[in-house]
Amino acid sequence: MRPIPIEFCPIRPERRRAPLTDTSALGFGRHFSDHFFRADFSSERGWSHARIEPLRTLQIDPAAICLHYGQAIFEGLKAYRGPNGESFLFRLDKSVERFTNSARRLNMEPVPAELFTRAIRALVLSERDWIPTCPGSALYIRPTLIATDPYLGVRAGSEYLFFVLAGPVGPYYPQGFNPVSILVETEDVRAVRGGLGEAKTAANYAHGLRAQRRAALQGFAQVLWLDAIERRFVEEVGTMNIFFVIDGELITPPLNGTILPGITRDSVLALTRAWGLTVHERPIAIDEVLDAAQSGRLTEAFGTGTAAVISPVGKLSHRGVEHVINGGQSGPLSLRLFDHLSRLQRGEVADELGWVERVDTRDFKAEIAG
Repeated sequence: MRPIPIEFCPIRPERRRAPLTDTSALGFGRHFSDHFFRADFSSERGWSHARIEPLRTLQIDPAAICLHYGQAIFEGLKAYRGPNGESFLFRLDKSVERFTNSARRLNMEPVPAELFTRAIRALVLSERDWIPTCPGSALYIRPTLIATDPYLGVRAGSEYLFFVLAGPVGPYYPQGFNPVSILVETEDVRAVRGGLGEAKTAANYAHGLRAQRRAALQGFAQVLWLDAIERRFVEEVGTMNIFFVIDGELITPPLNGTILPGITRDSVLALTRAWGLTVHERPIAIDEVLDAAQSGRLTEAFGTGTAAVISPVGKLSHRGVEHVINGGQSGPLSLRLFDHLSRLQRGEVADELGWVERVDTRDFKAEIAG
């Protein structure tokens, strides 16, 4: 089948904004580039009208299925600026895989892999001047798929909109790489097996907002979710997968259908095993974590995710008792992983695992044409 052509509709010169020059205070998710990508799907035409056009407000019917029944998924990845001005993408294939799996879980029409990858590459190339250069910054990319049929009966959509936003970002947490404090959530639950826990869907984040607000009001950056059945086993943080170093061994909860298969999580597992560390993907009870923290055997904890990359955890609070980890300081493994991944994503170290893709400006016309 012939690839779907992508039309490029450049913004008028007089409306083009200059990329931000003061990138030291970017924040996260506040700024967006001049263009975005969009494509449409209908059961009659298939995928069509793929184009990069000036960023604008979307217009959808008030009865659109996504607004009433939650058929909405998204991804998150970044483009990085290399030391010589190059543009790099990190593990794009894993984003394609997860986006496809999320679509299938919500019974949505999957975006063809070749359309997804060409859309990302073409958008990065068109917006390359928006990739920031300050430490800890990147161009964040948000692919999204929503059902747009105007229909108020409960069924899967037959019409979809696929769009991709891009915008410069700094560190996800205001404190940057400094350790965060996390509240163990004991009231609400996130997911059960057979549910939506492993899909990157809007619903997974919406029902976590109440717990997140409670945590924020108490001064915590995030919540740590426990399993929904026994309220005993650690699952993940609100925006990250979680790792613990206990007795010198790295431990993270397994992928059992209730947590997101993080791309940074997968990268950390591959790197630490390659470095010769003892690594376990196994169930770990919160009592085991807290006992290890109290005895000093828990020497390090950190979260992993595309937004934060590596985020050290300096304190866990459970039922009113606070447990400080590593004196509230970043641990050596967190530092090593953050440094290595950051340099790898910018093409500064050898890519021995084939994870980094250079996006060449000479390929722009090829990506558009298909």
